[in-house]
Amino acid sequence: MSGLYYEEFEVGQTIEHERRRTISESDNQRFCDMTMNQQPLHLDESFAADTQFGERLVNGIYTMALAVGISIPETTDGTIVANLSYDEVSHPNPVFHGDTIRVQSTVTDKRETSDGERGIVTMHVEVFKLPDTTDGEPRDDETLVCEFERTVLSLKRENAE
Repeated sequence: MSGLYYEEFEVGQTIEHERRRTISESDNQRFCDMTMNQQPLHLDESFAADTQFGERLVNGIYTMALAVGISIPETTDGTIVANLSYDEVSHPNPVFHGDTIRVQSTVTDKRETSDGERGIVTMHVEVFKLPDTTDGEPRDDETLVCEFERTVLSLKRENAE
């Protein structure tokens, strides 16, 4: 699916993104390496074992970046001019290696640019960790692990070409 043009976004609309991702140790390691983030809480098993979490955490910036990537096909793929901001980022719960996340975006605001040729859209993005079902018991509970406001400059369909 291609992204939405400015006119197609509706305030209050919630977009459930179908793609999900199980985060591996390798994903976390590569992200930390690429960003030169050597925080032992993300990388050092012995260090992390002695923290309140008892194990390594997935880098929160990776979780946020992954959420943006997951959301792009249904929101801004091919219809964006620019990402303008990411605001009010929070990580209320940790993500661990092996956790699977899902993402949803809710349109909270939209307005035309002063020249009327494009539009600014703000979405509240929520990232949920799916419940562990390794014991074979189905669960409905999900845990919010990250949320933020994403503001984009969007093309209008009439000005896209």
